[in-house]
Amino acid sequence: MRNKDNFFKADIEANNITYGFFTKKNGFSKNNFYSLNCSLSSGDKKNLVEKNILSAIKKLGLEKKKLKFTNQIHSSKVNFVDIRNYDKVTNGDGLMTKDKDIVLAILTADCAPIFISDNKNSFICALHSGWKGCLKNIIKNATNKIKSLSLNKSELFAIVGPCLNKENFEVDSRFKEIFLKSNVDYNKFFFHNINYDKYFFDMRGLINYQLKACLIKNISNIDLDTYSNKNIFFSHRYSTHNNILPTGRMINLIGFKD
Repeated sequence: MRNKDNFFKADIEANNITYGFFTKKNGFSKNNFYSLNCSLSSGDKKNLVEKNILSAIKKLGLEKKKLKFTNQIHSSKVNFVDIRNYDKVTNGDGLMTKDKDIVLAILTADCAPIFISDNKNSFICALHSGWKGCLKNIIKNATNKIKSLSLNKSELFAIVGPCLNKENFEVDSRFKEIFLKSNVDYNKFFFHNINYDKYFFDMRGLINYQLKACLIKNISNIDLDTYSNKNIFFSHRYSTHNNILPTGRMINLIGFKD
């Protein structure tokens, strides 16, 4: 893991792509959105959010390319994007492209941002996976789309960014049962809180499990907790627990180098 001022990178070498899992630092927003809030739907001032987004893409040298967001809906839907549909609004939680002029963006504030590519960097994929994305297995949907588009001509790798860690992801027994109905093997990602009738959910662990189940062997993690590192990350759960909503969203960017 490498800290690049206000974004993180993994140790995986990717010669033809650049990416960053950004923190909330070094932006222009104020109050609850302080300071690099990149969500235009958060209630923040639009001009400040746009300045924040531009600042982030400039850090990666991607400001001359086309930036693509998706309308995140906590689903398992992954959309393939190219010049023909770039301008269309997409609903879903995954984006994928082979177009060298398109940059993919995912917004997070506890959910996990996930990047997938291959060792030839022939495509890029960006996923947003919270507990609903885990339950619906957006990772499996993404890798199936990669196969259907004949993109996996070489070995895949994945990078999982900062997200809510298990010690701060407390859930009830009903939550756990929903996952076990989907797959009994998911039981290993729930840990009983002996002080309460609650469980801790290891979302990062399940994401890594799902990646491996899709035969992605080269996996790197930016293993940082958004909740406990409140000074550098937005955390919806922390803000909810401390009555400081609304909160901002971090931007996570991946694109092709020139």
